[in-house]
Amino acid sequence: MPEPDHPSPLILLGHISTAQGIRGEVVIKSYTADPEDIAAYGPLLDETGTRAFVITVVRVTKKGVIARIGGVSDRNAAEALRGAKLYIPRDRLPETEEDEVYHADLIGLEAVTTDGEVVGEIIAVQNFGAGDLLEIRLAGQRRTEFVPLDAHFVPQIDMDTGKVTIVMP
Repeated sequence: MPEPDHPSPLILLGHISTAQGIRGEVVIKSYTADPEDIAAYGPLLDETGTRAFVITVVRVTKKGVIARIGGVSDRNAAEALRGAKLYIPRDRLPETEEDEVYHADLIGLEAVTTDGEVVGEIIAVQNFGAGDLLEIRLAGQRRTEFVPLDAHFVPQIDMDTGKVTIVMP
């Protein structure tokens, strides 16, 4: 994969699931808190960071965000974009509140117990439908464990030290 032109890592905001209608509109599955906000970050990029998509939201439905993409004016062009993942550079995201954190910022942090013992490294944040889970690669092993991302199991996230305090279930 070619290196992007910008130093900031890319953050996935959504993907194009299908074409909508005959005028080139697409359905976007948005991962933003408010689905229509996917267009609020400026042009979105492909996973290589080399192709930009200018998105205009038409409406939000149960299927997803119906949108127009600059330069796409017919169904065939819209169909060609099916499955395209939509990213922005991390530095375009707004600052978080004191008690908030972006999932992407947790990847690579060290997971430690309340006593400071190293458990492993956070390799992903997953959600299988029942809430967010930290996936932790256990220290010295290939095996991973899941820990619910809530105040009981994750009492402290310290971005300055790069450590997340966890209570194993």
